Amino acid sequence: MIALPNTPSFRLDGRRALVTGAGRGIGLAAAAALAEAGAHVTLLARSAGEIGEVAEAIRAKGGSADTLSLDVNDPAAVAAALDAREPYQVLVNNAGTNRPKHFADVTVEDFDVVSGLNLRAAFFVAQAVAKRLITVGLPGSIIQMSSQMGHVGGANRTVYCMTKHGMEGMTKAMAIDLAPHGIRVNSIGPTFIETPLTKPFFENEAFRNSVLSKIKLGRLGQVEDLMGAVLFLASDASALMTGSAMLVDGGWTAD
Repeated sequence: MIALPNTPSFRLDGRRALVTGAGRGIGLAAAAALAEAGAHVTLLARSAGEIGEVAEAIRAKGGSADTLSLDVNDPAAVAAALDAREPYQVLVNNAGTNRPKHFADVTVEDFDVVSGLNLRAAFFVAQAVAKRLITVGLPGSIIQMSSQMGHVGGANRTVYCMTKHGMEGMTKAMAIDLAPHGIRVNSIGPTFIETPLTKPFFENEAFRNSVLSKIKLGRLGQVEDLMGAVLFLASDASALMTGSAMLVDGGWTAD
């Protein structure tokens, strides 16, 4: 009788997961997916009310969740808060923003706000999670919520593209540094996803049509389209993956 291999589990029972920007959109969906797979999820955002409602909804479905209300732009506060908690074996580094403008119109404030959250804050959240794991000798999975714009250029997105290309480079370098500790680091690169952040942009019909013309599958992404990718990278199903970029872009970057 041939011995068949066992499919690695996508379950996350007994693991602790941290999701930044978890009050809405992609972060909310990631938190829901991780909780459904058995992880205890901490939802982190500035908006205590929003993440409180999400945590309550997760618990109502039988999941385990709590909240951490703070500003990820404050690395010292993040480090202090995480040092006071049990380590997290899964991080979804999701908090981010964008201020679409033509290159010539970008202000210093625009640059600082977008790069500060998308790169600086993401870097130090990941560092705080990784340092706790290293201290206690636990393996882990860090999932960087990047973008298809980390692989291509886009009109009116110079700063955003810069930060997401930077996140892709950071992911690869982190993967090398953290591999000896059993900590994997990968990115997810979504196409345009309908969320509270992006919805106003799609009210412009010309913009919407332009986006749809580049998505080969012919539709905007939904948050559900990313939930499987999050579970895959968080779980043992992706045990040999690190330093990789998973594109969930409907074929945008295929040409």
